[in-house]
Amino acid sequence: MTSSPEGFERIGHPGRIEALLTILSGPGGAALSLEHRDSDPLPVVLESFRPGQPLLLDISTLGERIGKLRRGVGFRLVGQGEGGMVRSPVLKALAVEDTQGRWWLRCPYPEYLEWQQRRAAFRAELRLGMEAAVTVRDPESGASSLGDLRDLSLSGCRVELEACGLTAGLDSDRRLALEIAFPDGSRFEIAARSPHQRVDAERGTVTVGFAFEDIDQERERRLWFLVREVERESARTADGHRTDLAPSSLFRRAAPAPLRAHPRSRFPVPPMADRLAPCAAWLDNQMLTLRQGHSIDGAQLSRQADRLLDLQEEDREALLFATRCLDREPLLVRHGLGVAVHLLDLARAEAMPRALCKALAAAAMVHDLGKALLPRDLLALPVLDARQHRWLQGHVPLLQQRLGDCGWVSRPVLDAVVGDINERLDGSGYPNQRRGDQLSQLARLASVVDVIDILSRQRPGRDPWSVGAIYAWLDRNPGRFDEQWVKRYRDHFGVWPVGSLVRYPDGLIGRVAALDSRGLPSRLRLRADDGGWVDGEALAKRGEPETSLAAPAD
Repeated sequence: MTSSPEGFERIGHPGRIEALLTILSGPGGAALSLEHRDSDPLPVVLESFRPGQPLLLDISTLGERIGKLRRGVGFRLVGQGEGGMVRSPVLKALAVEDTQGRWWLRCPYPEYLEWQQRRAAFRAELRLGMEAAVTVRDPESGASSLGDLRDLSLSGCRVELEACGLTAGLDSDRRLALEIAFPDGSRFEIAARSPHQRVDAERGTVTVGFAFEDIDQERERRLWFLVREVERESARTADGHRTDLAPSSLFRRAAPAPLRAHPRSRFPVPPMADRLAPCAAWLDNQMLTLRQGHSIDGAQLSRQADRLLDLQEEDREALLFATRCLDREPLLVRHGLGVAVHLLDLARAEAMPRALCKALAAAAMVHDLGKALLPRDLLALPVLDARQHRWLQGHVPLLQQRLGDCGWVSRPVLDAVVGDINERLDGSGYPNQRRGDQLSQLARLASVVDVIDILSRQRPGRDPWSVGAIYAWLDRNPGRFDEQWVKRYRDHFGVWPVGSLVRYPDGLIGRVAALDSRGLPSRLRLRADDGGWVDGEALAKRGEPETSLAAPAD
């Protein structure tokens, strides 16, 4: 057993390697971190391992990092075991494959693992030039204060806060919510109490020592990583820059994402799609945690719903457009975001209160995730018989049982968007065959948004429909959907909705990015080899599109 420069001991005994891999293969046991590139490890599943044979990992939660792994970027598996932090040496993918919407990676069986003993009392101090902001909030009163992180350990942290009403009333019995934000955009949330306070009257600050609470396995793993990165950056900058330690990406400020083109796409990807990507990655991660037996994280769901509201307020058309630019995410994720964004946009147009808009967006994001608990073979079938359809209907109660601490979403909203979104006015829906007056206005609205979005998307064995075909189908089925909400949807989003694919009489084809006051496309995204975008007079002189076209995501 030898020591590495960062204090890890090398474990080469085959029996101990196998024992530690067994621990990492448990629920929530493993995470993957790209070497020298990404700050925050994301959970993966170590599906199978056998000495001398490649490891098999489910990496479906990694989002854009999958492309880096396919290009040969090195990575480490990290986790906890035998009272300490475990990590693999730098590995590289042997193969990365997409199978029925899940991503699988095979990599070499590690020749050794590295282990670092738990140091619960150790505090990593932030040196001059290292910044991390901390928001402290009292859930009962709503009061909050902003401060700077001074040190971090596995059990607590020290924060310098501005003196305010919150700091004046601090006591060790009050349970507070902390959010630590690093320059690269990484965030860490946890509950804490404040047993120690020191006031600096001259500077008008209060230094508070917080003791963390509710440290589950996931938070402990994150804390291990954060403490290690703070310690490494502090050591690197202590006496000049140490060349044997790579800079921590936690303290690199995130730069605005440039316009990029996905290698499988003929279209450029707009910045808003990159800004929507964290929501998609979180939903994908929730599918994985649901399969591992956990519930929906209510606090994180609140954050993602706030993100959608902020993006919608900033540029609603760009957000609508971005929901059609996601192509690497599972259908359940793309559909959930599509319904959430369109439902939110319509709710805002109906002048619904902000709190209700947020709750609708949150419920819509997760409304279909119960399907992640069903057999994958069932979801891949293009046609279901009666028995299989009854089995599919079980996704609704399965999700309702996993809503966990989502109590901030009101029961009527959850009942409408999660419970009744698949019901129909004529009683032909599921899971309870409700009909007519049994369905609330929110349920009627949600069902219209839901069916329009799913019919417009590529599904197993089923091609997407054009907007024109979807509107015509709704007109032919007036007894199933509320005609009032169908009309409001069509009036609001128009004949050529943002995100739809259209063709002009001269043969020009593009995806609608914006509409003018008459409801006609005012900006069109073209295929990259056709010039990328067209708008202004060049588009206006073409008049109205000839027809809408069916198209999957780009």
